[in-house]
Amino acid sequence: MKVFVFGAAGFIGFPVSQALLRAGHTVFGQTRSQDRANKLAANEIIPVVAKPGDVSSWESAVIMADVVIEALAGLDLKTVSLMLLNAVGDLARKRPEGSAKPTYVYTSGTWIHGNDTEHFVTDTTPICHPVSLVAWRGAVEQEVINHPDVNGIVIRPSMVYGRSGSIFARMFQSAYDGKLTWPGEPGGRLAVVHQDDLADFFVRAAERGALVKGLIFDASEDTTQSTDEVLAKLAKVAGLEGSYEYVKPENLYEEAIASTTLVRPYLGRTLLGWQPRRHGIWEDLELYYNAWKANAGKK
Repeated sequence: MKVFVFGAAGFIGFPVSQALLRAGHTVFGQTRSQDRANKLAANEIIPVVAKPGDVSSWESAVIMADVVIEALAGLDLKTVSLMLLNAVGDLARKRPEGSAKPTYVYTSGTWIHGNDTEHFVTDTTPICHPVSLVAWRGAVEQEVINHPDVNGIVIRPSMVYGRSGSIFARMFQSAYDGKLTWPGEPGGRLAVVHQDDLADFFVRAAERGALVKGLIFDASEDTTQSTDEVLAKLAKVAGLEGSYEYVKPENLYEEAIASTTLVRPYLGRTLLGWQPRRHGIWEDLELYYNAWKANAGKK
């Protein structure tokens, strides 16, 4: 397949692009900077240097793509996500007559299920009280899976870990600085998925686009992990004698990472044959902490 990845140099987009290459596909990767374009080229990903909103810079690659994956990050996603979907849909209508619909994979997140420490959720649980930071995503998800010109699929990763850390970089940095803090209160739980397992999920969904179009998948490990236990172990690993502290969330992002979502996904396993290989952030926490330090240039 020919696959176009928006955000191909990002924390999700880069491992997804690499996994697609390993599966034998040709990957075009959008990025905003030349430095990141060089990184993509060095990894055999065909770079397209462009802003997501600059359609003329990427339309020639997208119009011939079998699959388009939106794996962007940033504060302007609420505006960009629908713009990209509709732009790709417009290009799909311009494909040669008789062409198959392209598959469009949208990256959402399990925070859309909301904060609930008592009731578990699945891929198909109705969305009633999403975390405020991502409340807008529900409408975008519906636009994706119901779009008439693409085979729309939504993947909702839980909190992604591995290598440079992403969300967990904040946790690791505070431990490295000598005072481990995390927004929230005791008793929370973390729904997580490793970069590599998530990348495998994307490949499986992309390859089966015509079969699983119109579906929304939660991409998360089968069990959640105690936030208290993760913090206690990290404090020990970092030499803080097990000391850590919860702090009151001060913004919508901190409210999101403080939330608990008891995710029990089943569609990925049932329809895609997906099974995560990693065993949560707690089990190999020292490994992930050291990986973060190496990526961040820490000793």
